[in-house]
Amino acid sequence: MAEHIKEIIRNKKARFNYEILETFEAGIVLKGTEVKSLRQKKVSIQEAYARIVDGEVYIVGLTISHYLQANRFNHEPDRERKLLLHRQEIKRLIGKLKEKGYTLVPLRLYFKNGRAKIEIGLGRGKAKYDKREAIKKRDSARDMARDLKRYT
Repeated sequence: MAEHIKEIIRNKKARFNYEILETFEAGIVLKGTEVKSLRQKKVSIQEAYARIVDGEVYIVGLTISHYLQANRFNHEPDRERKLLLHRQEIKRLIGKLKEKGYTLVPLRLYFKNGRAKIEIGLGRGKAKYDKREAIKKRDSARDMARDLKRYT
């Protein structure tokens, strides 16, 4: 069976601010109006992060806007949402997060075969000089591509 993936949103700043060591795909426990808002791409993951509480993973700071047609049955936009991961993955994440400097960052949100999924990355924050180096590499690659395009 072919997988059908429809991307909703990507956290572009995550790979710039963090060195991503591992990625995990997790399901999200959502309410009906949240799914409808996701389909309309009314979501923000810029300020979001994941944390582990009592052996369960929760995403904090994921903002899913109200669904306009839902009137009084709407969801709370900034609530913590449970992520669905395998027990072995959670145990591995607990061990890694005990080490200093690691955090769980959402990388992208998408629908896979009709189900909402989130890709989270185990990352370590980059220092300022690492970010400057990344900007230099990106600028030089852009300049080289521009020069190649000009001379071909």
